[in-house]
Amino acid sequence: MPTPSADSAIAASAIGNVAVFCASADGTVPVYRAAAVELGRKLATRGIGVVFGGSNVGLMDALAQGALAAGGRVVGVIPNVLVDLEVAHYGLTELHVVDTMHTRKAMIGARADAFIVLPGGFGTFEEFFEALAWQTLKIHAKPVVLLNTSGFYDTLLKFLDECVEQGMLTQEKREIVLVARTVDEALALLGIVV
Repeated sequence: MPTPSADSAIAASAIGNVAVFCASADGTVPVYRAAAVELGRKLATRGIGVVFGGSNVGLMDALAQGALAAGGRVVGVIPNVLVDLEVAHYGLTELHVVDTMHTRKAMIGARADAFIVLPGGFGTFEEFFEALAWQTLKIHAKPVVLLNTSGFYDTLLKFLDECVEQGMLTQEKREIVLVARTVDEALALLGIVV
């Protein structure tokens, strides 16, 4: 497992908010929802705010409920199209309704000091890879942690290794993907006392 770079260790000392990318579904394995609740709770009990997609369904809801139940700050950012589908979470500390998905991601990224990625689908993957791409382009120096709950991302990690073998990704860039198997490991990678 890669260790945080000097840049991410510096960033970890100033973490006030963590952006969490995750599914709007619960998935078929109950441990995914349990990890989302645990992550929200543990961030809240350490005084670290949660910034996420602002939905009241799936792992996004579990994350928010875990943090809110522990007295945490939870900021949601949701585009109008999802508000229209009635999935906005109105019980948050702050809910920002924006015009586009692009604006959503930009606001989430701007408010976060680090990123943690839980299991998810296309939207989660896209957010994860964009955060990594921005890091490689030096648009930000915020650490990105993949929380590989119950091996959910094992196949993706093998694919990234294949990208290195095929010369499409450098080993140095592959190593910016910080991988944790548990919530405590994810927090430790960010320098957050567990």
